[in-house]
Amino acid sequence: MRDDFGREINYLRISVTDRCNLRCRYCMPEAGYADIIPREEILSFEEIVRVAEAAAKLGIRKIRLTGGEPLVRHNVVDLISKIHEIEGIEEIGITTNGILLPEMAEDLKKAGVTRVNISIDTMDPEKYKRITRGGDLNRVLAGIEAAKKAGLTPVKLNVVALGGFNEDEFGDFIELTRRENYIIRFIELMPIGHADVGDSYGFISNQEILSRFPELVPVENEKFSVSDDYRLPDGKGKVGFISALSHHFCASCNKIRLTSDGKIKPCLHSNEEIDMKGPLAVSDEAVLEALDRSIHHKVEHHLLNEGAAPIERDMNKIGG
Repeated sequence: MRDDFGREINYLRISVTDRCNLRCRYCMPEAGYADIIPREEILSFEEIVRVAEAAAKLGIRKIRLTGGEPLVRHNVVDLISKIHEIEGIEEIGITTNGILLPEMAEDLKKAGVTRVNISIDTMDPEKYKRITRGGDLNRVLAGIEAAKKAGLTPVKLNVVALGGFNEDEFGDFIELTRRENYIIRFIELMPIGHADVGDSYGFISNQEILSRFPELVPVENEKFSVSDDYRLPDGKGKVGFISALSHHFCASCNKIRLTSDGKIKPCLHSNEEIDMKGPLAVSDEAVLEALDRSIHHKVEHHLLNEGAAPIERDMNKIGG
């Protein structure tokens, strides 16, 4: 399936919940659960599977489950098993904070998950507790090891670049790729929702990070990748840079998003949403038509650098 600008759309991100067991400052407001989506408005597993089946008929081949924190959704492993059975779906990923991975990694692998992205913005326990409002870094580190043991590899570690917070650790993250087959991905801070990163945390571009590490050499990117990838000359892993603002990758965007309350977002950086609950109440054909329409609603590029209105939803309600 191609959109109106010739991009092949083969990737669907599905948020299964807006709830999370952390409250990261750039993702959720301090109130946290004060403004969560009522449970009766969250899509059921049956509805999610119906959307995924329709998406596969349109050419979607890769699905990633997100949240909030997807692993807090009760029986999410059963959902993964159902998605894994859909003809045409070739890859299932999960973006997680890693807190529940020590207990769940093996079951996720058996259900059909092929790889995980784990969010970890600092390797300092006290800083981690601060940015997540109470998280335990040791749980995340155990989750990384559990993912490796289960074969959910190569493990991708997502690092949001926060000026004044973790920029003194960029070199440490890059060094991890020398001895481990990790894919470290630096992600630029995005102005989404009402999250509070505080006056001390600022935007730092990936170009600035890359300029500090001239030893990194470029490597060929994965097909449809939104990341510009590099490697240490003797490294086992890779270092990626996802630059949504300073050097946006819209020309190669291949995804649409389904929020946990049943909205398709053709673009992360737009407030446009297409309702799926209405079509779900009508027929599978109506779902197919709504998905097709959403793909043709994808804009050529986002307008955040051109004074567009801020994204109203918090990131936990969109899906990471």
